[in-house]
Amino acid sequence: MTTAQTAPPPSMRLRELVFGAACAAALRAAARLGVADALGDGPMAVEDLAAAVKTEPKPLRRLLRALSCYGVFAEQQDGTFTHTDMSRLLREDDPNSLRAISLWCTEPWTWGAWPRLDEAVRSGRNVVEDLYGKEFFVYLNEDAPESADVFNRAMTTSSVQSARDVAEFLDLSGSSSVADIGGGQGHVVASLLEKYPSLHGSLLDLPRVVENADPRLRAGGVLADRVRIVPGDCREAIPVRADVYIIKNILEWDDDSTARTLRNVIEAGGPGARVVVIENLVDDTPSMRFSTAMDLLLLLNVGGAKHTTESMVARLTDAGLVIDGIRPVNPYLHAFDCTVPG
Repeated sequence: MTTAQTAPPPSMRLRELVFGAACAAALRAAARLGVADALGDGPMAVEDLAAAVKTEPKPLRRLLRALSCYGVFAEQQDGTFTHTDMSRLLREDDPNSLRAISLWCTEPWTWGAWPRLDEAVRSGRNVVEDLYGKEFFVYLNEDAPESADVFNRAMTTSSVQSARDVAEFLDLSGSSSVADIGGGQGHVVASLLEKYPSLHGSLLDLPRVVENADPRLRAGGVLADRVRIVPGDCREAIPVRADVYIIKNILEWDDDSTARTLRNVIEAGGPGARVVVIENLVDDTPSMRFSTAMDLLLLLNVGGAKHTTESMVARLTDAGLVIDGIRPVNPYLHAFDCTVPG
């Protein structure tokens, strides 16, 4: 029986770390094969599981054995395998599924980019344009449509899950209107409108994004009469007036783009407007391994960066906002609650 190990000596831990790609590849393989979906609630023999996912039993056992070392699946004394809390997150039907994220973070382009991290650190710029000859999202949409589809599914899944947490976290009981800036398909504003029946909302994002807005917000949707969908680029202008502006996970660009977005929000809202900025932080201890890894991935693909608390505070105050409080939304997101001064 293989179990997750704890506190190995430094020499062994370093050996494990340099084989980190094996763990990522094993997670990707399990997700692509649908192993977690095929494994039921009780123990299952490898032979039966292999038949269900159309693989050979022996290599499948090797895959499961490797993952069980990290607490993803568990091997029993009789050689059968069962789910763990982590392996269930690879199921497509789990309400907190991370299957799409697991695939996105291990897409083929990442295996070409990671070995060039030293180049990105030396230059401070992304390596994707040199590697693939195009800006990252242009490359995805033109040359890697399957990867672009994985990205869209991963972002949608992540947004739906975090939107629930944001809606539960935010108290908008004294507000009549909210604007989700760069809000993607509008899962956050939709969740807030469901929570507050008298609230009106706006969703602003690029035209190609908002045309696929949450069905609840589009014509005929249950929330359509209380929302305005605005195609646009928040770095250029924000033609939306609201009591509260939400900016979630978009201030990862270069400093100029971040400054322009914040300036546009301040101009749109005017004195007294509330601005809630929600971001992952690289100095947030419970999620530092995740957020610092994402920070490096941003450096590789778009030349962006995650923020520390200090760097985010600096950008918000430099823009002219007054920070009223900083609180965790969930284990990996923090909210900076701000006001536009009079």
